[in-house]
Amino acid sequence: MIQAVITDIEGTTTSLSFVKDVLFPYARERMADFVRQRAEDPIVASLLREVQAAAPDKTLDQAGIIRQLLAWMDVDAKVTALKSLQGLLWEAGYRRGDFTGHIYPDVEPNLRAWRKLGISLYVFSSGSVQAQKLLFAHAPGCDLTSLFDGYFDTRIGSKREPNSYQRIADAIDVPSEDILFLSDTEEELDAAAAVGMNTIWLVRNEKLNPGASHPQVPNFNSIRV
Repeated sequence: MIQAVITDIEGTTTSLSFVKDVLFPYARERMADFVRQRAEDPIVASLLREVQAAAPDKTLDQAGIIRQLLAWMDVDAKVTALKSLQGLLWEAGYRRGDFTGHIYPDVEPNLRAWRKLGISLYVFSSGSVQAQKLLFAHAPGCDLTSLFDGYFDTRIGSKREPNSYQRIADAIDVPSEDILFLSDTEEELDAAAAVGMNTIWLVRNEKLNPGASHPQVPNFNSIRV
């Protein structure tokens, strides 16, 4: 019996193009000025120290930190401090109305239906928890954050490592076999399945493969819990 659903974001609840064509360019264009202007802010300063610790060169000055951040952004590196800084930039963009969060139309009604069934809902994304909450808070026409019982990012571990999913199961106190994980990425699904979670592979805008390693569906309307 499914007691909890954990969902990915990119390609699962949200269009990849929104993330890659709207959010990423917005943050990249503003990152250098943001670091220069906010470097003394305690939260930003702490994240910049994390960047320095994660970089190959541990002696980076501010200009070097900016170059490292831009280099990571160019390859979509899953660096926790980078994701947190991006989240701060996106927060400003949402507040100014520069963009609205994208959510596929089949997502909200199914999340609400699962909640009515007593199923707990969680998010696990490489984007920071802050960025996750911002996205769902600025969904078209409504704030969806109240639907979720919790959010997880790479501070709990890599999305492609089984231990990350076991930590989440422990944190939410639900047996792995009673959790359903939704993602568009096979390696993430493999990691979740390795600890006993149920998995569903979201394949939007592509042909389903009956022989795939995880059950595939085109959208949330096809998911049965």
